[in-house]
Amino acid sequence: MELFAGGGGLALGTHLAGFSTEIVAEWNRWCCDTLRENAASGHPLVQGVHIHEGDVRDADWTRISGNIDLVSGGPPCQPFSSGGKAGAADDPRDMFPTTAEVIRVLHPRAFIVENVRGLTRPAFADYFSYIQLRLTHPELASKPGESWSDHFARLQVEHLAIGSDLQYKVEPTIVNAANFGVPQQRWRVFLVGIRSDVDARWKFPEETHSADALAYSQHVSGEYWERHKVPRDERTPKPLTRKLDQLREHGPLPMRQPWRTVRDAIGSMTEPDKEGTGRFLNHVLQPGARSYRGHTGSPIDAPSKALKSGVHGVPGGENMLRRADGSIRYFTVREAARLQTFPDDYQLYGPWGEAMRQIGNAVPVQLAEIVARSLYENLALADLRAKLSARQSASLASTATA
Repeated sequence: MELFAGGGGLALGTHLAGFSTEIVAEWNRWCCDTLRENAASGHPLVQGVHIHEGDVRDADWTRISGNIDLVSGGPPCQPFSSGGKAGAADDPRDMFPTTAEVIRVLHPRAFIVENVRGLTRPAFADYFSYIQLRLTHPELASKPGESWSDHFARLQVEHLAIGSDLQYKVEPTIVNAANFGVPQQRWRVFLVGIRSDVDARWKFPEETHSADALAYSQHVSGEYWERHKVPRDERTPKPLTRKLDQLREHGPLPMRQPWRTVRDAIGSMTEPDKEGTGRFLNHVLQPGARSYRGHTGSPIDAPSKALKSGVHGVPGGENMLRRADGSIRYFTVREAARLQTFPDDYQLYGPWGEAMRQIGNAVPVQLAEIVARSLYENLALADLRAKLSARQSASLASTATA
């Protein structure tokens, strides 16, 4: 079950990891159009998925029967984003209590909740702790009229004495998507919970990519430039740092691949035009890009800056390409989708600003798949351990009877 599905980034990743997505809930009409149209066209990652268009709080989750393996979702980030008003619990868009309520109703074996790194700011320390405890004990809901701080205090007391309620082992982790092969510097916090009766020995996946490995491939081995056939006069100058000297002597950490860059992601694409006449979906040039202080675009030979959805429209700098010669233009919707690792055959619906908003709000598909696959494999191992334990118990009982 997917809550706050947006354009589908997290849902696509969990499906690629092996989960069968049954229901996605989303209120935004453009996001729902994207999900519906891709499902109607037979896209395998969303085909057959039921789409609940509307407020998650209005859905009757009690009607869902059967065992649910996973609830996933990214509650609205505006209450905690550095670009918003940072109202936290006082912001009506705070959907963490709603997420806990859905978990209480469905009793999934596990959940994946994603949000902005701003949630972990010192100003939100108490509320972040409250969210974790609330997800640990979803059945201990707040009482009518009880403030979150009073509820938090009660949870802290009851947490120590709880024995039989629905409980989850919650693991919070802050990650940079670039360290997992996403061509974008995108810091996020994941809250992954596993039901306490499930014998899954899970930990967050290890990082696979690094900035050092990219620096080595660009400024020591030169492999990056040779692979992309970049002329010498268009290459990023070598930084004069002690770190680069260390890389020349020792190399990057073993088992780490270079960060993927904007060029890695979109270098194989043709330049866009205003008519979108190329072979790529959503690859239409959007005019009007301009650079100003704090909005200078993403250098082509580094991971992009975090794509933003914007509050009153799409901010220019984070969603612009900056070439080696300093020229800039907006990313097309398809280029932005590649930076978020959406499949090329997955179409984003709506005007440019709305499509970019869907992308900016999304979880990178590849990162979602990595996290969900690790969880999927651990749940499968937990099933295997449970079966082996049942067989051993049956065998011992049979021996005792004999």
